[in-house]
Amino acid sequence: MTTPPSKAPNAARRSEASRRAILTAAFDLAGELGYGKLNIEAIATRAGVGKQTIYRWWPSKGAVLFDAFRMLSEGHGAGDGTGDDAGPGEATAAGLPDTGDLAADLKAVLRETLAELQDPRIAEPMRALTIEVAGDPELAARYAEHLDEPVRALKRRRLEAAQQAGQLAPGIDLDLAIDAIWGPLLNRWLLRTGPLTPEYTDALIDNALHGLRPTVPRGAAD
Repeated sequence: MTTPPSKAPNAARRSEASRRAILTAAFDLAGELGYGKLNIEAIATRAGVGKQTIYRWWPSKGAVLFDAFRMLSEGHGAGDGTGDDAGPGEATAAGLPDTGDLAADLKAVLRETLAELQDPRIAEPMRALTIEVAGDPELAARYAEHLDEPVRALKRRRLEAAQQAGQLAPGIDLDLAIDAIWGPLLNRWLLRTGPLTPEYTDALIDNALHGLRPTVPRGAAD
């Protein structure tokens, strides 16, 4: 009886498994060691691959970390390997919540953002990526295209719905509105210039919406 030939290993599947192991290792180590101590050798050891495998796919540890965040934002998970993690920045493919109460929805989203920024497993790798993006124009362009803009599009879509419902003035620049709502939180987090609390994020929404609401014509409330 002839023994059937064994199936050849699936090289593509093996490569994808190695890629995800490398990205997960980079993400975990950035949180555990800090970005300054992170290096390709440590990533390779944790992922169980050779250093040349990493260098074949990425030019630097910053590029590896960037793709780790892309994997996270695409919902594949990083860090604990569960695949249940949301990407940095709180928005999901389904969009931001829309209960009809814009202030309540934005407060909920900003509180979730705050919780992520205070999670060391996410915060430290994100700080490291921010440093790399600031010093690498090519990486900054990739960050804008693949991580920042998809999330901004979801925020913009929620604000467009509020604008159509008459909750925001029709002439408001929605991209500036996004910066006004999320920018102060990210700035305070990055520079450590003050306490980060739910009360702070709620106040950001109240102050931003006070300036973004439509102006009531004089005498209309009489």
